[in-house]
Amino acid sequence: MSKLGLVLASAAALAAAAGTAQAAPAIKNVVLVHGGFVDGSGWEGVYKILSKDGYKVTVVQNPTISLEDDVAFTKRALAAQDGPAILVGHSYGGAVITEAGNDPKVAGLVYIAAFAPDAGESVSSLLAKPTPGYAAPPILPPVDGYLFLDRAKFASAFAADVKPAEAKFMADSQVPWNVACLNGKITVPAWKSKPSRYLLTKDDHMIPAPLQATMSKRAGAQVTETAGSHAIYVSNPKVVAHIIEEAAKAASK
Repeated sequence: MSKLGLVLASAAALAAAAGTAQAAPAIKNVVLVHGGFVDGSGWEGVYKILSKDGYKVTVVQNPTISLEDDVAFTKRALAAQDGPAILVGHSYGGAVITEAGNDPKVAGLVYIAAFAPDAGESVSSLLAKPTPGYAAPPILPPVDGYLFLDRAKFASAFAADVKPAEAKFMADSQVPWNVACLNGKITVPAWKSKPSRYLLTKDDHMIPAPLQATMSKRAGAQVTETAGSHAIYVSNPKVVAHIIEEAAKAASK
């Protein structure tokens, strides 16, 4: 082949590659996973923003009976997606997405003030060593294997920047959280093979900021810090939606 032919062939190959890159579909599926003591309704503000921006949003309603069950529920939601998805977890939901995120449909992970356990770790093991300067969450002793937060302390511990009436409703509508969820151990952490982002809440009294920083750094996540309580997804859905959309855009490239 002549030099001119080689040049033309190379140019054609580059053009084809560029066209393929441009043709890569944008990720528009988002799956939201709630944490303990709450259900999926708390994602409403985030859901509305993402939906308005053109994303197809699925909110998982996990039974919080065991980590295994919650992973199975989340995988069913992923199976229903029509393409790749960004998997988002809040609080205990972070443990769920760490295990379920190995699903081939997951293009990226987003942790919102969440646990990001390593292999063999559980929520219980991560909380076993108190963080200096931080009080333990006001979790009441288990009843029939289920946990609740002290209603009188729910707002200050979980939702300090949520409107008082809404925080009271969250306290009064708590979902029982089985101790089996806390003891469920991670097998293969998805953050070891999937890109991840982490929203660190500096005013969190459920998962102390230093613990969030340690977990997110270990996971190699891109971290965004913000003022806010553990219920940041309720009090400031804009900042949560933004980090999810950034994750979707990055994973689409």
